[in-house]
Amino acid sequence: MEIRLDCDGPIGVMDSGMGGISVLRELAGLLPHENFVFYGDSANAPYGSRSTEEIYQLTEQVVQKLLKRGVKAVVIACNTASSAAGARLRAEYPELPIVAIEPALKPAVIACPGGRVVVLATEATLRERKFARLLTEWQGKAEIIKLPLPGLPEFVERGELDSPQLREFLQGFFVQLADRPVDGVVLGCTHYPFVRKVIAELLGPQVKVFDGAAGTARQLRRRLYSRRLLTTSQQPGSIQWLNSSPEPEMIELSKKLFTITI
Repeated sequence: MEIRLDCDGPIGVMDSGMGGISVLRELAGLLPHENFVFYGDSANAPYGSRSTEEIYQLTEQVVQKLLKRGVKAVVIACNTASSAAGARLRAEYPELPIVAIEPALKPAVIACPGGRVVVLATEATLRERKFARLLTEWQGKAEIIKLPLPGLPEFVERGELDSPQLREFLQGFFVQLADRPVDGVVLGCTHYPFVRKVIAELLGPQVKVFDGAAGTARQLRRRLYSRRLLTTSQQPGSIQWLNSSPEPEMIELSKKLFTITI
């Protein structure tokens, strides 16, 4: 496929479901005149328990769909897809700016030197080489605990952001951290910021919470600026909502998640 980049083209943002909307919010806030196409692959969610090759194939298929919409850049707003497919997709599409999110371990360790930092993420994110490199770089500067939360994205996909069932689910995992306080928590899945309030309440008032959305937005702006692909429009940008699920309520939930306070 021939790729022609236009500064007035939209920016493609993809996620395994609707978690990437937490990143889209940062992108739209930093780049208010840009147009976006958000693609949630809810029909194939969750990605976190799939093999690396499966995740790559699903992510690549979404990138192809976004390219058919004329996007000038792609943001992989999914930590799992970023870890499993980001580098490979950059090699496959060298002319296309591709920005991939990663767990915000660096700012968490810097803010909590020598402290106890818990990384909440999917099984796939925690097993990939991308996170292993981050861990190698920072593990001597804090106590870093990896804690996968299989099943949490499904709560967000249902729009269940604060319920007794959600709190019970999280408490079942957090009980293993109860021996002493947690200083920092990294939300290493883009679904997790939507339950940030509940996570922070359960881990205690001392905990500092980090996610990679703001850094991803700044990186996208840098990439577009360096390629002279920032829009020249001064009109407010728009968002086109797409989802692989045939259920019409998925689009309505996407729009709701974009507007709620997290």
